[in-house]
Amino acid sequence: MAITAAQKAQIVTDYQRAPADTGSPEVQVALITARITYLTDHFKVNAKDHHSRRGLLRLVSRRRKLLDYLKRENKAGYQTLIQRLSIRK
Repeated sequence: MAITAAQKAQIVTDYQRAPADTGSPEVQVALITARITYLTDHFKVNAKDHHSRRGLLRLVSRRRKLLDYLKRENKAGYQTLIQRLSIRK
């Protein structure tokens, strides 16, 4: 099963800027990263699931666009986010 509501709420509270924040780029990237992590584990078991692989590629692209936006607008926030999520080297 994908991310549960409790896991999603925990991710939102960990990455939100303000107490009522649910849509900031940091929160969106963290939620997408959790879904990407789940799907990569899914593909280790189900290698022939090409329909879900297309969804994974869309998620990776969406995350990349959000990270590019965040890098343009808030360089320090971008650096801390990629370190917290350990997205890249």
